[in-house]
Amino acid sequence: MLGFRTITLSLLLSSAIGMYAGSKDIIVDNLGNEHNFVHINPVSGILLLPIEDAAPEGDVSFVQGNKNVLGHTFKVRLARQKVDYYLPVDLSFCDSEPIKMFVNGVPPSSVCWKEISFSDKFDKENIEKFRPVYHHTPAYGWMNDPNGMFYKDGVYHLYFQYNPYGSMWGNMHWGHSTSTDLINWKNEGVAIAPDAIGTIFSGSCVVDHNNTSGFGKGAVVAFYTSAKQTPWGDCQTQSMAYSLDNGKTFIKYEDNPILTSSEKDFRDPKVFWYAPKEHWVMMLAVGQHMEIYSSKNLKDWKKESNFGEGQGCHGGVWECPDLIELPIEGTKDKKWVLICNINPGGPFGGSATQYFVGDFDGTTFTNNYPEETKWMDYGKDHYATVTWNNAPDGRCISIGWMSNWQYANNVPTKQYRSANTIARDLILFKQDGNIFLKSEPCKEMIAARKGGRLVKSINVAKTETISLSPQSDNGAYEMELSINPGKSKKVSFALLNGCGDKVQMIYDVVKNTFAMDRNNSGEIYFSKDFPAVTEMPVGKSKELKLRLFVDKSSIEAFVDNGKFVMTNCVFPSEPYNMIVFENDGNRYKINNMNIYKIK
Repeated sequence: MLGFRTITLSLLLSSAIGMYAGSKDIIVDNLGNEHNFVHINPVSGILLLPIEDAAPEGDVSFVQGNKNVLGHTFKVRLARQKVDYYLPVDLSFCDSEPIKMFVNGVPPSSVCWKEISFSDKFDKENIEKFRPVYHHTPAYGWMNDPNGMFYKDGVYHLYFQYNPYGSMWGNMHWGHSTSTDLINWKNEGVAIAPDAIGTIFSGSCVVDHNNTSGFGKGAVVAFYTSAKQTPWGDCQTQSMAYSLDNGKTFIKYEDNPILTSSEKDFRDPKVFWYAPKEHWVMMLAVGQHMEIYSSKNLKDWKKESNFGEGQGCHGGVWECPDLIELPIEGTKDKKWVLICNINPGGPFGGSATQYFVGDFDGTTFTNNYPEETKWMDYGKDHYATVTWNNAPDGRCISIGWMSNWQYANNVPTKQYRSANTIARDLILFKQDGNIFLKSEPCKEMIAARKGGRLVKSINVAKTETISLSPQSDNGAYEMELSINPGKSKKVSFALLNGCGDKVQMIYDVVKNTFAMDRNNSGEIYFSKDFPAVTEMPVGKSKELKLRLFVDKSSIEAFVDNGKFVMTNCVFPSEPYNMIVFENDGNRYKINNMNIYKIK
């Protein structure tokens, strides 16, 4: 079967050292009406495009021999008033031949025309103040939904919604990273790039062990939404591509798209194998419901059923579905869980992840608790959660995008935006006659601990301040503790630094809730929606067992090792290196407090 390989532009990250300003190899020709030709005689090195996030987008294409070399036009916020950072473009794709960059929508007075230049050095690490140490981030550019994740031959593959041409949403590609331990990630560049059908929205990958598709035994098959945005309205269709080199490169299926619809919101295909009926299942998000399809060969799909009407929260569009079968902790039983991401409509505004527990027969999902809305995470910054296909040892491992659509484009980072949560092992548990989803920090987080400090116990009779150094010095650490409230009705404590930034946390013993207040956490004024207090139920217990994962610009709180979870981004002036326990007049006890540096 014929196909065509995705042409990708390899982008390298630059530190902007070694620029040749005003190089004779770059000639800018302003054509009027904000049209411009940039004539480039390639030299060994990187072309640096000056970017200003506040600037309007301009259209950019690379032309050689009267042809668009990349096959598509992309949008870039070229600097007009000032340069925020530089976008590096590796010109190796032009084979050392002269090339033109055609730019529309950028005035001739813009500063970018003076600042565009070559560089002979680059820094792939792109370390910024708020870049996490042990969370996955893009090497540069914008990232949102994780998608297409699969495990094969000892390697976890993570794809993600990616804009390699700037640090704000747009130009959707699939970026690609790999890991052998779910902690340390290697940037693999762009995996799938836009084409004539559209940009590349979210989706999934499967390992076709039995060659049901005919692409080859063990082929990796990707499903994604092709999204076309036009003056006449948006169009979303489902496409596929396959990889014969374990997900490094993909060949797009020649008969794309494989599914079409007249619906405006028709996206995010999640595909998995349903063994009892020996067919593939595809979940699709369609407006405010899910559609379920089946296939024997991954190419021809039959619609089986809908799910969603009258179920759960409908405050916004449903997105990024997932359907997984999980064991119930402490029993031999299993149930199916349908994960449904929603934007807006989260419990504290903006985007969030809800889920449903029920039964699935290969064609229809039935929610066992139709009167309830269940949230997977009670923070502001947990969205687009999906799971790895083909995970080892029967595990079900998830990861989510650690941001919120209310302010994701405006957080105070520059050459990159957004991180993903730590990976989480999923299992079900019973409580009060109900069944809930437990999101436990993946077991690899234990192995990631590097150096620990044990504070055995603290009797809090007055305000107690404890240094978290040296484990907290780089802002990346884990802390675990148990809180025995005694007669206290509220246990209040805070992470803070010497600049006065703090994140207040409150365990309300009467209400059985845990709250996190980031109103004074550091940089908060980039969005009115960022300052917030989030709260979650924690159940009744004699001691509250808590694990906190802090990583420069985020805090993930796990109660009872994942029965209740809260994820919030923070942007402190300096790392939080102290914890203060406050007293309401009643003595309480902190047991087995451990502080670990994360490598």
